[in-house]
Parts: sequence; C-alpha cells; structure tokens
Amino acid sequence: MTDFRDHPTSMRAGEELDLTQLEPFLRTHFPDAAGPLEVAQFPSGHSNLTYLVGLGDREMVLRRPPFGTKVKSAHDMSREFRVLSKLHAAYLPAPEVLLYCDDSTILGAPFYLMKRINGVVLRRALPSGLAFTPDIARRLSESFIDNLARLHGLDYSGIGLGDLGKPQGYLERQVLGWIERYRGSQTHELPEVPLISAWLAKNLPATSEAALIHNDYKYDNVVLDSADITKILGVLDWEMCTIGDPLSDLGTALAYWVGPEDAEELQKIRWSPTNIPGMLTRAQLVERYATKTGRDISNMVFYVAFARFKVAVIVQQIYYRYHHGITKDQRFAPLIDVAKILLRASLHSATSGEI
Repeated sequence: MTDFRDHPTSMRAGEELDLTQLEPFLRTHFPDAAGPLEVAQFPSGHSNLTYLVGLGDREMVLRRPPFGTKVKSAHDMSREFRVLSKLHAAYLPAPEVLLYCDDSTILGAPFYLMKRINGVVLRRALPSGLAFTPDIARRLSESFIDNLARLHGLDYSGIGLGDLGKPQGYLERQVLGWIERYRGSQTHELPEVPLISAWLAKNLPATSEAALIHNDYKYDNVVLDSADITKILGVLDWEMCTIGDPLSDLGTALAYWVGPEDAEELQKIRWSPTNIPGMLTRAQLVERYATKTGRDISNMVFYVAFARFKVAVIVQQIYYRYHHGITKDQRFAPLIDVAKILLRASLHSATSGEI
C-alpha cells in the first residue's frame, strides 16, 4: 500500500542542527528513550524550520526560527509553545507540545518539541497515485472551511488565551503594520504598493467580533488522515496566531486558494491543489463559512485584498533574506516574482470588487 504521509528528508545546507549539543539535552529530558539520535528536516515551509527528531523509538518534531531571520517577532518560540500548550486540549488539531528550550547554546536559538502528527499534507500537486475524486475534493474543502469556523468559535478566554492579542483596533493596526513591514523588507520599487496601501487605509471596515485566529491557514498547514483524506488530523504553524478579526483569517485562506478560473499568473504560484474538480470556489467557501458562523461577509473584498497584500509582504520578507545573502536557500530566489503577482492580485480585488 502506497504511503502518502508527509516525510522529512536530509537537512538543508546551512540549516543543520548541532547534534553534539542537542543529543545530551534530549537524553536529559527523555532518559527512557533508548537508541540513536536521528534528525531529518521537513522540506517545505519558508518560515520557522521544522525537523523530525528520532530518539530511539520516540518521534518528536522540533521547531526553531530560521537562521539569520530579520523579523524577530514572527519567530517567537516561547509564544508559539504557550499557545499550543493551552490550545491542544480544546482544539485537538493543534499539536501537543512536549518541551521548550530557551538556552541558545544548544541550537543557537530557542526551540520547542512537540508530538508528531502523522498524515498527509497537500502541497502544490497531489501525491502520485492518491485517489482524489470530485466528491472527495468537495468534502475536503468543506472540512477545511468547517474546521476554520470551529477554531473561530472557541472560547479563547476560557482556555487561557485571553491575553494573546488586543482585538480593539486590530484591523487598523494590521493594515498599518503590514505596510510598515513591507517598507522594512523592500528590495524593489513596485508600483502596486502605494496604490493598494492607500486603498486599504481608505476602505478599512469596522472590525467584526474577535476570535482566536491562525493567520496562515492553508492546505499545506493542515495534516489529513491517510485513511480518510477528507478528515483533518492536525493544523500546523501557529507562529502568527492571535486574537483578532476572524474575517481576516478567512481572507488569508482565500488568498492562498487558486481556482481553475483564475488567471495564468496566479496558477503559477498556486500553493495547493485547490484547482482540481470538486473543490469549492472562493465564493462557495465564503458562503459556507457565513452559514456555519452567522457572520456578515459583505466586506470580504477588503479582507481578500488585504490578505493578498499581507501574503505578498510575507513573501517579500523571505526574499529579503535571500537578496541580502542572509540565507543561501535557492528556493527563495524567485520569490520576488511571487510577491509581484500577489500585489497585482490584491490590487485587482480592490479595483474589481472580486474575491
């Protein structure tokens, strides 16, 4: 039987962990784990780095910030660990964390360990041989949006995360903050930036009620059950989680969602197989979310335009590290073109009124 689950590969050059420091640390905290230490790296992802750590028959996942990062606040390991330590009991798709380490002499940066969630992660193309009928695609996309609605319905204060963010004025801070982040990571003069920045500031809607939001919700941050691909086992990468406007979270999911009707340049940067027959359209995702939550979705054009701008800035920040030689990862070389496409898509949403 073919194994479609997500598997790591060898560590990338420049991102190797110091095993001579890591092994004694792990054996101190997991003294019953007998057997050799083995470490591999999950190959995807452009932000925090993720490794599979095997200590004998114990499997753990290690998360640490990228090497040479510029944006420190986006890689706060202690914050991510605290969120997950509170969240898992109330929301099982959140990983169960095991241990946090703030001693930078071990790996050069803080890191934490969590239990592995074994399953399928959908990347740009479907795994070869994976049966994916239109009915499966429809049910998966329904599960995807229903799971987001469930997250937004959590009593975040009741689970101890009431102090995670400041929902009052959240949207305005976000818009101004991401514009400023772009300026801090700018490498080229891109004409769309001042246009979309002005439009966002002018068309800022009133913030909806607050919710616990993931802020990077997309298929390749979701772990699926290999026995039933429509079932979500895990949601990964909680580094940007906060208390804020839930519609901004929905907007981010839509910014990553490229359907078959979208322009060719958007198809080129598609993250996941959201364009295959049976997948809900962005409009259908919005309608299902509204039905599940009862929220007013009349301003979704703003949220999609903003989300595309925000993702463009995230991509730009990653490209900045490559542009200035902070990282040698060749995957980052074409990201300036991805940022340009997202900025054009953001401006298109703003001027056309289309999500």
